[in-house]
This record gives sequence, structure tokens and C-alpha cells, in this order.
Amino acid sequence: MELARFAAAGTRAASARVFVNDRLDVALAAAAAGVHLGEKSLPLEAAIEWRRSTGRSDFLIGVSCHSLESARAAGRGGADYIFFGPVFATPSKAAFGAPQGIERLREICAAVEIPVLAIGGVNLENARACLAAGAAGVAAIRLFQDAVDPAALAAKLKAMWDGL
Repeated sequence: MELARFAAAGTRAASARVFVNDRLDVALAAAAAGVHLGEKSLPLEAAIEWRRSTGRSDFLIGVSCHSLESARAAGRGGADYIFFGPVFATPSKAAFGAPQGIERLREICAAVEIPVLAIGGVNLENARACLAAGAAGVAAIRLFQDAVDPAALAAKLKAMWDGL
């Protein structure tokens, strides 16, 4: 999927989209716009086959990746985007190994033709480095949980993206 289509999916003009983490069945029941598959989720191939058999080309499928090999496999397998990380240290992603850093993120972004979103320890101080490394965006938990004004935070991130 081209980056412009992916980016447009998140704009207000395209309306908000809901993605369900880990559960294709719940995504379908909720009429979600897509599903994000983790390492222990339904295999990507099964989700792609479902999409192909139903003709739902608008249903997006993302995959969490923690290595160059898994990122390449997701791209070859038909994923629309990947989350790559952890890029930085964070308690929520510690189970997925040591932080991989900006240079590894840059390598992943260059190695695949689908959008890569950086995840793991992303904050306002390091988000720009993720985008400069080629990430199509960032995903964060604590950054938004700790925000006093999530809307203002989102506006800062958007301005950062627009400034690159």
C-alpha cells in the first residue's frame, strides 16, 4: 500500500478509523477498519486469505515486527504496515528484547516497501528521530497516557511530521 493512502487513512478528512489489536474476529464483529496482529495472533497469511476471499481490500492488516527478517516477511506476506520495536527502552515492550535503536529502525524502513511505525519508548524528544529515520509514524502508550492534553500532544506530533 502506498504511504499516501496509509497517511490519508489517519486524517480527519478520511474520518477516524478503528483498528483492533490481536483479534480478527473482534475486528470483524466491530466492523473495524483493520486489525493489528502481534507475534501470538492469527498468522498474517490467514488474515490476508480472509481479506482476499471477501474482497475487503479496504480492510487494513498490520503486523508487529521485532527483526529485519520478520519485517521483510510481513512485507512479502501482504501486510499493509508494520510496527517495529522496541526502538527505545520501555516497560511495556521489555518482553520483546532490548531496545533496537534508531539505526536499526532506519535499516528496517529502508528494507521494506510498506509503512513502518516506530514503537517502544517513543516520546516527544525522540519522535523526530524516528520520523527522520524513515518511519511513517510513531505509536505510543505512555506518551499519551501521561499527557495532560492529548489533543495538544497530537498537534505537536503532527507539526513535527509536517516539519520534516
